[in-house]
Amino acid sequence: MKKNIPNRIHIIGSVGSGKTTLAKTLSKNYQITYYEMDNVVWERHKSGDIRRTAEERDKYLEKIVSTDRWIIEGVHHYEWVDKSFKKADLIIFLDTPYKLRIFRIIKRYIRQILRVEVAHYTPSFKIFKDLLIWNKVFEKEIKPKVLNMLQQDNVNSITLKDSIDIDRILNKGRFLY
Repeated sequence: MKKNIPNRIHIIGSVGSGKTTLAKTLSKNYQITYYEMDNVVWERHKSGDIRRTAEERDKYLEKIVSTDRWIIEGVHHYEWVDKSFKKADLIIFLDTPYKLRIFRIIKRYIRQILRVEVAHYTPSFKIFKDLLIWNKVFEKEIKPKVLNMLQQDNVNSITLKDSIDIDRILNKGRFLY
């Protein structure tokens, strides 16, 4: 059964799961503005990122989710993010394999060091290690919480596990939920 494209989409997944790529592609294909949750948390400046206060962050997120059409992507699964989950027409969980995410993190780090890929941050070995740790924490601690949230009766969600699932969304626009 094919349904209309949802107006408010929240994409969640670990580091390296493909959230940003999916958000950018859906944004382009369906003319829906996308937002990276990291940019809700951090105010970007050429001289360096500044963490928003909790009040600034919450106000910015509220401004986004109060609009009619949006795509939000991020790894964040904290109480302050709940408002975007609750207002989403569809939550897409990218549950790509753990080892694939590790490969993507390594590939991204190398591409950033070689300046082939642009980052919001200055790539360093410390950040690279942090990304690998965050990926492990997501798998062990956050993923079970996300799966539990998605099992609630009032949540419209789909879980995409591989490129075939993602291709179905990107190329065929089949939002089955």
